[in-house]
Amino acid sequence: MTMGTGTGWRAGDRGSLRRLALARARCARAALATLATLVTLITLATLVGPARAQAEPPLAKVSVGIAATSADIGFFIAEKKGYFRDEGLQIETTRFASAAQMIAPLGSGQLDVGGGTAAAGLYNAVARRISLRIVADKGSIRDGYEYSTLLVRKDLADSGRYRTLADLKGLTVAVAAQGAGSESALNEALKKGGLAFSDVTTVYLGFPEHLMALSNRRIDASITTEPTVSMALHRGVAVRGAATPIYPGQQTAVVLYSESFIQHRALAEKFMRAYVRALRFYNDALAGGRLAGPNADAVIAILTEYTAIKDPAVYREMSPNAVDPDGRVNEAGLRNDLAFFRQRGLVKDTRIRVEDVVDGSFVEAAVRALGPYQPQAAR
Repeated sequence: MTMGTGTGWRAGDRGSLRRLALARARCARAALATLATLVTLITLATLVGPARAQAEPPLAKVSVGIAATSADIGFFIAEKKGYFRDEGLQIETTRFASAAQMIAPLGSGQLDVGGGTAAAGLYNAVARRISLRIVADKGSIRDGYEYSTLLVRKDLADSGRYRTLADLKGLTVAVAAQGAGSESALNEALKKGGLAFSDVTTVYLGFPEHLMALSNRRIDASITTEPTVSMALHRGVAVRGAATPIYPGQQTAVVLYSESFIQHRALAEKFMRAYVRALRFYNDALAGGRLAGPNADAVIAILTEYTAIKDPAVYREMSPNAVDPDGRVNEAGLRNDLAFFRQRGLVKDTRIRVEDVVDGSFVEAAVRALGPYQPQAAR
């Protein structure tokens, strides 16, 4: 029997319906598979999220005292380059006018890390059982990198009144403070000139005041730091008192740990690893007595960001401080300073030794972890 063509279905039409039904079934299965995949991903994200949060503990906070000068460059680089964060540390900085103001909070544990000159006050604090330790280099003098030096008024040099260190006799010389490293540096200059400390009149002025005091002839000479040195030379106010460093190897600044921070050994070692990495980055910015090495532009940018001096040209012209790329301090220089402080009656406890104040174990641990320093040009 044959169906009519106007109202019936042909065999070909039935095949098309079957194919359409099969296609719809495949689409439905694909949709279900996609939905199942999404559900699986959402479930995994829900499960992995808390696990990841647990695997990444919060950063450990470390309080650091700074003077916000170029001598803090190791701290600044480690922060800017992410070295502290790499060690799981969050740094909280507090500004101080001098290292002397950091001693009390370091001793009480309110401050974990500080830095500044190893002055007479530091040894007296340790003698009073204020618990802190010198743990790393923060600034030192070496040939070509005389960040701190002797300046003499240019008119005295032009007139012939001053020619050698022996001519310091009878002059008025400024240093930063009694019992400071600059006072010990003056003593070294006097010894090289065959003079005693009493052969000059010593006055105490902050480093920024030296430029004006030289200009108005209030003082004849000074132990001055950069950038005041470069400014005085550039303006024709003063000349260098010697052609070579007057105190090579002087440990002009140090990093200090509080006793409570030292007790958290793992945390203190993490800090030091980050700090030594920063010192090595800084050393790769040095060349020819200037910030002119491969990393110079990066270091100068960091200095202008973190310090009050915003003109990059100042940092390019001045003599930067030297810092040991492994962070080791010059204990011989520290012993020389301590002997001078004792001679002056500024440290009265004869039992205090440099070895009692320096703890080099943290830099040694950092060097073992990081390996030997390789200057960038040698890599």
